[in-house]
Amino acid sequence: MKKFINLPENCENEMIQGLVKAFPGYVKKLDCGNVIVRSEKKRNKVALISGGGSGHEPAHAGYVGTGMLDCAVPGAVFTSPTPDQIYEGIKAIATPEGVLMIIKNYTGDIMNFEMAQEMAEMDDIKVAGVVVDDDVAVQNSTWTTGRRGVAGTIFVHKIAGAMAETGASLEEVERVAKETIANVRTMGVALTPCTVPAAGTPGFSIGEDELEMGIGIHGEPGVNRQKMKPVNEIIDELLDHILADLDFAGSEVAVMLNSSGGTPLMELYIAYDHLADVLAENNVKVYRSYVGEYMTSLEMQGLSVTLLRLNDERKALLNAAADTIAFKEFGGRS
Repeated sequence: MKKFINLPENCENEMIQGLVKAFPGYVKKLDCGNVIVRSEKKRNKVALISGGGSGHEPAHAGYVGTGMLDCAVPGAVFTSPTPDQIYEGIKAIATPEGVLMIIKNYTGDIMNFEMAQEMAEMDDIKVAGVVVDDDVAVQNSTWTTGRRGVAGTIFVHKIAGAMAETGASLEEVERVAKETIANVRTMGVALTPCTVPAAGTPGFSIGEDELEMGIGIHGEPGVNRQKMKPVNEIIDELLDHILADLDFAGSEVAVMLNSSGGTPLMELYIAYDHLADVLAENNVKVYRSYVGEYMTSLEMQGLSVTLLRLNDERKALLNAAADTIAFKEFGGRS
């Protein structure tokens, strides 16, 4: 294993320390553990918390800031944060208006966030939760009952965070988050595995001439193993699954072409060249595009495609100002 690390057991702590030192104007770390909150606490508005295993950076700490999250709780690599961590995060950001938890659909995440919610409610903190399950590849997987929560989670952070900034009630922020989840779909593919530092070896093996279609963000198996083929054909297959799952025809969409961590921008733009053409052929109107690293899997060479179906409300919230480490929107678009 060759990585730019010190001791594998210190990776998560040193990563968080480095993040806070690099961006003190955005985030700070609580004394109780790896819990990241805004440098300046939001007042008199609904607060948002999310999290999950480390290794998906910039998710989720990179989205803490104005217009998105108030707290991110990273666990060990590919491991859910503990209920105590989440509980401390909820307490730190809680306002009288309440806290919304945005949870990816993994069994450990759901269990631990729900336990933290129960603890917070015993302190008379208003808490609601939504579960993101945007992955169309498989109905059940290694760590889930139902669909996995993947890169579409970033759109939920953005739109729910923008709604909270308007001063909307917890019920309204929860509503728009659920409607976003209902209108977002994702599917991914990988060419290589990734190596969890504590393990020291790749999480799975794949031939030099193979790809894994529909892989999860922790290296969970996908739809099938295939021989390598041109990226245009890969994009065709991803879009076949996504467009068959939800009717996007005639709709405006936000598109996210996400690197799994090891895919260079050159290859993403080559992929997007064909992706945009296929969407146009299917009467899907691209309103906004996002190309880059949004939810990674350490150094995995792979990508995912996410489509979010827009209406006037979601479009306005997508355009609303946001200022975080990894996502910025200046609020000037129509």
